[in-house]
Amino acid sequence: MTQNIGRRDREKEARPFKRKWLAQCFGISKQAFYKRLKSQKAKEYNESIVLKLVKECRNKVGHQTGGKKLYDYLKKDLELNNIKLGRDRLFNILRDNRLLVRKTKQYHVTTNSKHYFYKYKNLVKDKVPTRPEQLWVTDITYIKTQHGHNYLALVTDAYSKKIMGYKLDNNMRTELCLDALKMALKNRKYPNQKLIHHSDRGIQYCNPMYTEFAEKNGLQLSMTEQYDPYQNAVAERINKTLKYEYGLKNNIKNTQIAQKMTKKAIFIYNYLRKHWSLDFETPNHVHLNKNKPYKSYRKNKKQLEFLTI
Repeated sequence: MTQNIGRRDREKEARPFKRKWLAQCFGISKQAFYKRLKSQKAKEYNESIVLKLVKECRNKVGHQTGGKKLYDYLKKDLELNNIKLGRDRLFNILRDNRLLVRKTKQYHVTTNSKHYFYKYKNLVKDKVPTRPEQLWVTDITYIKTQHGHNYLALVTDAYSKKIMGYKLDNNMRTELCLDALKMALKNRKYPNQKLIHHSDRGIQYCNPMYTEFAEKNGLQLSMTEQYDPYQNAVAERINKTLKYEYGLKNNIKNTQIAQKMTKKAIFIYNYLRKHWSLDFETPNHVHLNKNKPYKSYRKNKKQLEFLTI
């Protein structure tokens, strides 16, 4: 024990000589050496504070928050800690600590809006339904199988969140969406009510084969005019639920099995799964009992109007 203490004392005494030797090797004065040493310690201390702030911010707003948003979030906290830090420097710190957000894999494209078919106006922007079968939203999502991608077309009632019609097959032809719409029309409970059909500007939904059939059956057509994540929020939320809660995101063996899984998933979703947005009722129950105030998925405070048709 005494030997260890003696060794520590000797090392402590030798530190000034080591620093002086280092200063001489780099051709700088002792004062400049200590100034650089102090600056380096301050830099390391500030970086530790920045890393702490980054962690707290991501725990609060999301673990996938990127560098640009982080910089905006942290501006005030950095000023309070008297830390001058540019965005490039923040990116370097994140990179050095392996905290940069990786780019997510590109999603499979299911919408082709580059066509010459007529595109309808948006009739439902910033508006919400007040009853079942007042507004239907449609979408196409992909299902992976061992023999390639399959595609699932959905027609959903925006008020009750009930999936009214669907079709899964190994193609994205117009017939896929048309068959889903035909099923939805057969499942209507209020056929005498006016109904808006809302979709993106994909070629399937703009195809005259589809639009003429919809209008012959009394549907008013509405389409997104520009990208807005809230305009098709109901369809996107249902896609995510079906995939992540009922196994449709997995690599399924073939189309036939995918169709059986989809049928079972949609039955559970419509008749058994209680929804927070429906006050813990099922979509089918709400569809038959028109007594629930509509809850929008929109997170901001923008005032929404009621549909009046």
